[in-house]
Amino acid sequence: MPPRNDDDWSDSDDDDVSDIETNVQIGLPDGPIESSEELRDPRVSRIGGHPAFLNPPPPASSVKCKNCGDPISLLVQVWCPLDESPNDRALYVWGCARGACQKKDGSVRAWRHLRYNKKYAEKLAKNAERRKTKEETERKAIEEAARRSQPKTNPFSMKATAAPNPFDLGSQVFGDAPAPAKENDASSSSDEAVSDEEDVEESQDDTDIAARLASTTLDDSPWQETPAYGALYLSTTSEYLPPAKKVKLPKGVEVNEDDEGKGKDGGWALEGYENSIEVDHAFERFTKRVGYEGEQCIRYELGGTPLPFASDAVFDKLFPAPTGPPLPVTKPDFMVVPAQKRTYTPSSVPACPHCGGPRVFECQLMPNLINVLRASTKTDEGKKKLSDEERRQQIMKELKGEGAGGRVGMEWGTCMVFSCQKDCSDEAAGGCWREELVLVQWDD
Repeated sequence: MPPRNDDDWSDSDDDDVSDIETNVQIGLPDGPIESSEELRDPRVSRIGGHPAFLNPPPPASSVKCKNCGDPISLLVQVWCPLDESPNDRALYVWGCARGACQKKDGSVRAWRHLRYNKKYAEKLAKNAERRKTKEETERKAIEEAARRSQPKTNPFSMKATAAPNPFDLGSQVFGDAPAPAKENDASSSSDEAVSDEEDVEESQDDTDIAARLASTTLDDSPWQETPAYGALYLSTTSEYLPPAKKVKLPKGVEVNEDDEGKGKDGGWALEGYENSIEVDHAFERFTKRVGYEGEQCIRYELGGTPLPFASDAVFDKLFPAPTGPPLPVTKPDFMVVPAQKRTYTPSSVPACPHCGGPRVFECQLMPNLINVLRASTKTDEGKKKLSDEERRQQIMKELKGEGAGGRVGMEWGTCMVFSCQKDCSDEAAGGCWREELVLVQWDD
């Protein structure tokens, strides 16, 4: 069954049809990470903990809250290399939990870390060359088939093309020319050989990467001094939604079903009567969508459509309201208001400051992540004894109103991360460490 993008407004669900898989990957907590090797491995996606880097660690001073200036905690780390990119790739999102920094820009920040993978780059070049050769072979085969399908010339015509043997006309009349060599046979066996070779190379690459990463450590690094939640595995699963029910509509009301299942435009059809009700329909839709899998901590869909938390300035920016004629106010002019559709507009997101290319939606953090991080912190604190210095710092936080009795904790509804579509990098330096855009919708 093909994936469906559930971005059109729906009031109900259908119970008699099987669930439909979307393009979204949902991230779920999957127990604590206790292996020191996996804690150092950037290929292990995680919730909380300290970051694991691809290259020598960037300066810890680069990740601070833009409001208080203090180091902030890692919320999630996602291993997410792109299929057609020669770079290893990981995404990091940090957040500040100070009460005074909530609802302020710069308290949640995201970076992507790239490392040039020479072996994978060579593999991509081989695949590209193989595709080019295959396409050229297919093109020649099509041209040969087209030439052979041309109408046979009349051998008795004065305009007939001379044959090698002018007295042997049988092969020309009855089409008994020798069959061309099967070019695809050699290509097919070559493909199989290359495929086997790639499997071997891939296993070798994994071994090499594991060996390099095993030598990477944050011991004696400033990163070890940064605040951290307990580290949990982040596992992923596909999102499944029940199909929308078919409901009876009043006369004169039309539903546009053309965009159902087309994927990337993110249409939001809002019925006219809903505009007169003091209800945040974006929030209602958010809770309904998330309710199908309440444990989700992250939603990942590179190049997809974000799921807005509420009807606020961020929502209006990403899903601008269409312009339309003014509504009639007099009784004789009363009419059924046509459905208003808000469409996700990626062009409203600022371009990448490094290459000038467009940014696309990559993922968003969900409210349950706050609960999971809070629980992991309590569990982690229960396992270790506080030193005298740690107790002193905790008392100082209490006096400043930042302890258990003060206003502490993240208060966002969702944090949307937008990254460079080109995944631009500094190949000369072997990779890069670049900040990406985060748009936060706060929980009021």
